[in-house]
Formats: sequence, structure tokens, C-alpha cells
Amino acid sequence: MKNSFLILLFSKQIRKNYIFLFSNYIFTVNKIKVLYVSYDGMTDPLGQSQVIPYLIGLSKLGFEIHILSAEKIKNFEINNERIKTLLDANGIFWHPENYTKKPPVISTVLDIFKLQRKAEKLHKTNDFKIIHCRSYISAFIGFSLKKKYGVKFLFDMRGFYADERVDGGLWTQSNPIYRIVYKYFKKKEKEFLSNADYVVSLTSTGKDIIKDNFGFREIPIEVIPCCADVNHFNYNNVDEAKKNEFIRELKLSDTDFVLIYLGSVGTWYMPEEMMEFFSVLKSKKSNAKFLIITRDEPSFIYSMAEKFDLKSEDIIIRKANYPEIPALISLADLSIFFIKPVFSKKASSPTKLAELLGMGIPVICNANVGDLDIFFKEHELGILIKEFTSEEYVNAVEKIEELKRIPKEQLRQTACNLFSLEEGIQKYFNIYKNLTGLSN
Repeated sequence: MKNSFLILLFSKQIRKNYIFLFSNYIFTVNKIKVLYVSYDGMTDPLGQSQVIPYLIGLSKLGFEIHILSAEKIKNFEINNERIKTLLDANGIFWHPENYTKKPPVISTVLDIFKLQRKAEKLHKTNDFKIIHCRSYISAFIGFSLKKKYGVKFLFDMRGFYADERVDGGLWTQSNPIYRIVYKYFKKKEKEFLSNADYVVSLTSTGKDIIKDNFGFREIPIEVIPCCADVNHFNYNNVDEAKKNEFIRELKLSDTDFVLIYLGSVGTWYMPEEMMEFFSVLKSKKSNAKFLIITRDEPSFIYSMAEKFDLKSEDIIIRKANYPEIPALISLADLSIFFIKPVFSKKASSPTKLAELLGMGIPVICNANVGDLDIFFKEHELGILIKEFTSEEYVNAVEKIEELKRIPKEQLRQTACNLFSLEEGIQKYFNIYKNLTGLSN
């Protein structure tokens, strides 16, 4: 009798196809397959911080994730084994292709064809239900698979790509070729938006522009800002031995007031204005040091410092790997980033904001970028610069002592509320469910 019951129970399990329960939702062992396409490499710093953590979370929630990415040869050689091991451990299938940079425009077109062929080949063996496309280059592949095979197309915009290229000086409009390229991408932007099954915008401001200015009022759009792993960027988790090692290496003293900048200093960022701010800070605080964590060329930064009569010993430049960054941020008293307040940056969400706040560091930044005006109005985060003038900088420096009274935990809690990785994963999960009918 007992054996008959076990056989009956087991047969029922077979008929149910070994169902599993993930976050209160039921998935079968035949997991829904998703192809994530990125023109940014998984071996790039951006891929490691802004792609892989989300996809690991979604994989744990029951989706079978495949990544098709364009990898830069140098980064791939250095990080390939580590990234593959990480993705394998989390059940994620990775299909890397080579990224090509030259000649301009033509190389990108060839990369699109290469990625499209690979995506179609993968689809024939995997029958993807969703193609999740990061930014515009990847959207060419998603749009194609939607038209040919009916795959649900998730357009993860990341910003207004064509306008970013113009605003960043990469597509100079005095060049007739780049004028043509710009117009072509703006046309494709409308096609992607009108054909996407779901759109992700980094900012509420960007979402409003799409609906009101562009006229796409009926498109389902979810706002998901650039999030951070607030467990990684947590001042409570900093290795004190590593922090003290950096203090010795960078020759900092207990009396130094450290202003930190994190990331690239080119294209859309404003190194001259930030250096001028530091010169004002230095005139008020003689013990101030400017710690710049970047992979950019140091000579450019030092030449900018000379322009404001700053000594090279007051400017500390260091490269850093992702695991080192929290300990380096923990050395700071204050952080800064200025971004060009141009149209394309209305859709921009600076990742560094989440990382800095997660470490309990107040921020000096400028208005008219993404949702920064909204965040600074609703939360005590630091100081929002309205204009790039000496007077504005002096006023901000005079308020710095007030920033010390903002509790670190309050800044960190804001990061957790607005930019936690878990919240971002949940929002993507809800989109995936919506596109596959699991939410019904």
C-alpha cells in the first residue's frame, strides 16, 4: 500500500513536470528562455556592474538567460575566465563575439550583422520568448527577431543614444556623414519605440519626453535607474586593513579632507569645471586632496590642474578594479561629479550616485541631468549646483560643514530605497512576467 502511494505521488510529480517555486511564482523545469543582447562587453567594467548582477538575479528567479555580447579583445583576454566562471556558476549561457572599432560606422554595421546572425542561430535552437536589448545597437537585433519570429522585444534604452553621440562631440554635425547617421538613428529610434513590447527608461524625465514630446503615449514604459549592489557599496563592509593600505599607498593623513571623483573624465563629464570647484575648495581648505578614481590618462588631468595653479601632490589619480572601489570611496569626505546639462542627459542615470550614497558619502553635482533635480528636492543628498560659476562654487564650499551633519546611514538608506539592485531586479522580473503572460 505504501509503495502504491509513492508510485502515485511520483507519477503526479511527473505530470506536473517537476515544478519549482521561485519568489511565490511557479516555473517549470523547462524554463522560459531569454536572450540578452549587449553591445557592451561582459568583460567591461560596465558589464560587470550594470548587466551581470541583474541577470544573475533574474536567473535565480527561474529564467534561463543567454547573453550575446560584443567583447573588446583586451578586456576579454584579461577577464574572460573569471566572467565565464561566474556566469557558469549562476546557470547563465554566454555567447561572446568580438567587438570591432574601426573603421567608424562601417565596423558597427558589420558588428550588427554578426550579432544578428548569431542571435538567429541561437534562437533556432533555444526558441527565446524574450529578446532583451541593451541600448540602440542591440535593438537592431531585437527588432529583427520580433519581425521574423515574433519574439517579445524589450527595448532597454539606456538613454537617447543618437543625441548622446552628438552632445558628446562624437558625431559632429558639421560632418555630412555623421548628419546622415544621426538622422538614420533618430528614425530607427521611432521604429524601436513603436514596435517594442516594453520599454525601459533610466529616468522619469526621459519617460515623460518619450510620451509627451515623442508622442508615444500608449507604450508600456518602466523606469529603472542605474542601480548598485548596495551590499558591495556599504561602508559597514569595508575591509579596514585594505582601507589602511590605501591610506599608506596614497600618502593620505588623518587631517586631509578628501574630495573624490569616480569614473571616466571625458565625453559627457566636465573635468575643467570639477577642477575649478576643487581649486575653490582648496582655497578654503588647505588640507584638501582630490582623489580621482579613473582609467583615463593622468597627464590630461594634471594639465587641467595646472590651469588652476594646483599642485600635482594635491591631485591623486588611481586605477581601480571593481572589488577595490568601496574601500577607496571610504577614504572620501565628499564626492563630486558634473555632467553636461544637455538634452540627451535628461535620460541619464549616473551609476556613481548610487555607489557613493551607498557608501554614505554626500554628493556635489549639477542640475538638469536625469532625475537629479527630483532626487535632491525630495532627499538630503548633498548640494546641487545650478550654475558653473565661481560664486556658485564658493556658496557650495561654505555649506560643506553642513553636509557633515547628514548621517551616513541616512544617505545609505536613500541609496537602498532608490537604487538597490534587488529593486531593479524585481522590476525587470515583473516586465518578464508581463511579456510571457506569467503575471496573469
